[in-house]
Amino acid sequence: MQDIAPINWLRIGALGLIWGASFTFISVALRDVGPFTVAAVRITLGAVFLLSLLRIRGLRLPSTEPGPGRKVWRFSVFMALFSNVIPFSLLGWAQQSVASGFAGVCMAAVPLLILPLAHVFVPGERMHLRRAGGFVLGTTGVVVLIGAEAFASTGKDLESLARLACLGAAMCYATGSILTRLCPPVHLLSLAAAVMTLAAGMIVPVALIVEGIPNSMSLNGFFALIYLGILPTGVAQLLLVQVTREAGPGFFGLVNYMVPVWSVILGAVLLSEAVPPRLFLAMAMILAGVAISQWGALRRLFAGRPT
Repeated sequence: MQDIAPINWLRIGALGLIWGASFTFISVALRDVGPFTVAAVRITLGAVFLLSLLRIRGLRLPSTEPGPGRKVWRFSVFMALFSNVIPFSLLGWAQQSVASGFAGVCMAAVPLLILPLAHVFVPGERMHLRRAGGFVLGTTGVVVLIGAEAFASTGKDLESLARLACLGAAMCYATGSILTRLCPPVHLLSLAAAVMTLAAGMIVPVALIVEGIPNSMSLNGFFALIYLGILPTGVAQLLLVQVTREAGPGFFGLVNYMVPVWSVILGAVLLSEAVPPRLFLAMAMILAGVAISQWGALRRLFAGRPT
């Protein structure tokens, strides 16, 4: 049974907070630009941030010489597609049509999608009854938090396809998590920068061809894109790689339970939105699901055993 270092608990907590705020900023940015442009700008800013950090640290991108370096780049191509380009584009497009909260429910499905994939492809990530039960309980908590109104129809065109797009994004994130864990050994910052650079090279031409260069942008839209590029994309990519490589994709999947909770809390604090009465029940179910699925790691953490 793999031990989970305390720093990785802090990392997924930070990711939950960062990504929990991202849906609000995506909605703000979509008022000014299209979904592919949102994806292109945030990925490009994330790439610039990580490449700058790489240069400051005196590090380089993975080697392109024949051997392990080439294999890292091959993994990076697919990680760029499944962790960034495809899900960012799908979610941006879908959020123009789906009812509020539906995307959050779909993200909560990521851990359940990771379970069978990790069971088959990742050594040591065996799926057992307690772990599966914990993930199901956590997902149920998220559904309780969002409420049945999340599934109400908005009446907008292409809503059914948009819902499928949200599910597709969840599957992409699950696949990207497995690829991140299976990638050959390489410096984590170098890997994160390589993935984001490749993702930028893929999405920018698509955005320019499909949507062109934006004619104008509001100040709110500008700052929303800055936030999306630096925190949920650049910083989050680095944290994602660190947690997945060190603690495994199954543990990383827990962050998807925290995202909807933070979305509700931040909406109440920053936008004065009403806090649903079911929040506390949902949080209890989510935390219980985390505790059940990671019981061994939690017991060793609080027992003070070295990790």
